Amino acid sequence: MTPLATHYILTWQCPDNSGVLAKVSQSLFLHGAFITETSQYSDPYTETFFSRVAFDDRNLTVSSHEFVAALEALAKPLAMKYQLRKRDDVPNILIAVSKDDHCLVSLLTKWRSGALPVNIVGVMSNHDDCQALTQWHNVPFYHLPITAETKQSQEEKIIALMRQLNVDLLVLARYMQILSNELCQQLQGKAINIHHSFLPSFKGARPYHQAHARGVKVIGATAHYVTADLDEGPIIAQEVKQINHTFTIEQMVHMGHDLEATALSHAVKIHAEQRVCLNGAKTVILA
Repeated sequence: MTPLATHYILTWQCPDNSGVLAKVSQSLFLHGAFITETSQYSDPYTETFFSRVAFDDRNLTVSSHEFVAALEALAKPLAMKYQLRKRDDVPNILIAVSKDDHCLVSLLTKWRSGALPVNIVGVMSNHDDCQALTQWHNVPFYHLPITAETKQSQEEKIIALMRQLNVDLLVLARYMQILSNELCQQLQGKAINIHHSFLPSFKGARPYHQAHARGVKVIGATAHYVTADLDEGPIIAQEVKQINHTFTIEQMVHMGHDLEATALSHAVKIHAEQRVCLNGAKTVILA
């Protein structure tokens, strides 16, 4: 493979009809796109077709501008929604935390090692507990304290910060504040939360205490998109671990930290790779 090839990712969805995949594939072929990876799914319930195509430009016969124009012309009659970007143009993410740092540690470590295809442009928090850790990783830290009286102004600062840093995704890494309905609507599909429970069970506060009281045999963590309905957003990734009656609440919490960090990091990774498609209240993961 020529080392000068530019790699692209195209994710698209449209109403499912006979030949939609053939039409898109034919267009890519005619313009010289060299496909390196493809995944698709036809949902029989919503009658929607989803696809993710990775390709490079080694044989591209048109300019990138002409390629996008052809794709746009194809999208209109198919009622196709799509996202096209260069693979190396990774999304900018802003991480929000409170006091617990286990999810933040995982994200920063994977990012520094190159395992997480994102650009962490900042960490914001309503506390200063994670400031030293963040700055050790040479990432800007933004302290935005909040009270019941300042909630609206604090959220306005979050939006302003996201615009300033050109943020593509907000990651709530155990950010222990409930976002307002207005902010959730602005961030639809652009904010991921980690809930320390195997949703849809045990929503809200103190889920490990709820789980312990019910004598569950598995515990878990759920990464999901943020919506105005608390802990009910489309699920992206989940991790579970078997337990038994001997586990204390404290043991469940400690085990849960690992599950939370793993689930959140995985969700951010596959979102950044454009493998997650919203499908109503659910997601389609194009592996």
